[in-house]
Amino acid sequence: MDSSIQLNKTNFGVQRGFTFSFYMTMAIIVSYFPLYFQSIGYSTIQIGLLYSIGPMIGIVSNLFWGIVSDKLRTVKKILICILAGQLIMAFIVFHTGHFGLLMFFMAIFFFFQSPTSSLNDSLTLLSISGTNKSYASFRIWGSIGFAVASLVFGMLLKQQGSSLTAVLSLSTISISFLLSLMLTDARSHSRKKLEFAGLVQIVASRRLLLFLLTITIVSVAHRFNDGFLALFLKQLGADQSIVGWSWMVSATSEIPIFFLLSKYGHRYKELPLLAVCGIVYAVRFLLMSQVDNPLWVIAIQAMHSISFGIFFFTVIRYIQRNVPDEFRSTGQAIFAVCWSGLAGLISGTLGGWLFRDWGPHWMYGIGALLSLVGVIGFLILHYVYREDE
Repeated sequence: MDSSIQLNKTNFGVQRGFTFSFYMTMAIIVSYFPLYFQSIGYSTIQIGLLYSIGPMIGIVSNLFWGIVSDKLRTVKKILICILAGQLIMAFIVFHTGHFGLLMFFMAIFFFFQSPTSSLNDSLTLLSISGTNKSYASFRIWGSIGFAVASLVFGMLLKQQGSSLTAVLSLSTISISFLLSLMLTDARSHSRKKLEFAGLVQIVASRRLLLFLLTITIVSVAHRFNDGFLALFLKQLGADQSIVGWSWMVSATSEIPIFFLLSKYGHRYKELPLLAVCGIVYAVRFLLMSQVDNPLWVIAIQAMHSISFGIFFFTVIRYIQRNVPDEFRSTGQAIFAVCWSGLAGLISGTLGGWLFRDWGPHWMYGIGALLSLVGVIGFLILHYVYREDE
């Protein structure tokens, strides 16, 4: 019994370590890839295209790897495969100078990179099923990893220059790959045969479709900030350390929220909670549309705790409640398609155009309006389907 408990502790420790390292890579992609591409001469439109090709590929890759994972009933082996692909493609990307080729190789890189988050969430949810562990207690290590990488890597890049981005990226992906070899695989406890007709019936329900549509609308606003915050700060005169501080504040602000959600989150209904998140998103982006001092941007990023922190956790809980375990990876993949795929595609192209032709303040203003549309959507879903909550 003691050895079994110790084994579980070790397995959970590796899972937390993997989440930490994976989100370090995410910090580089979100925070410093735009500055790296800008440093080698690409325009905001070209950077927007590079960021939109990833989500477009992610729409396919999330579903593909999610279905393969559920079909083969393994998450660990899929993670090992896609991390190996990431490592190879990242090396090629940083040695490519032609924009057309860079678009092509970035597309392949995102084919392997995009599903990592949803597969990691699937493995976590399946691993803690039947235990007293909460999803938030694992996801919090992602926030810590993102915060540490944002601050430390920002300082290093300020001293050494954007060329160090390649070394940092390859290092964090390599660490994630090594940890993936030590992960313990998890499978659904359900003995039902995997019938995708059942998944189609679940996904095709009007309630879930409206929910996913609302999620996508809010996600577009969120992705405006993800894709263009670094460029906005650069336009305001900030250096890379300020960019690092802004992302560090946002990631750190999630930590107490995840602690609270792991203990008390189950007490609140999902849809009203998501409506509150939408209101906070709207206020956050409205403030961003007015500021001209990068230090104020850092302060506003602290609102990430309530907007994204509660939003992401609550969406995961809603999908977990409405999608059976045998479709866990595919269900998470469908969420990822909306959250990062469709939303990323729209925000990359629309955000790049707004940023170039109207300026970042207008882009954030549109983000605030989209957040309010999301609030209306969540409230309508709550009042129409409240008997099912």
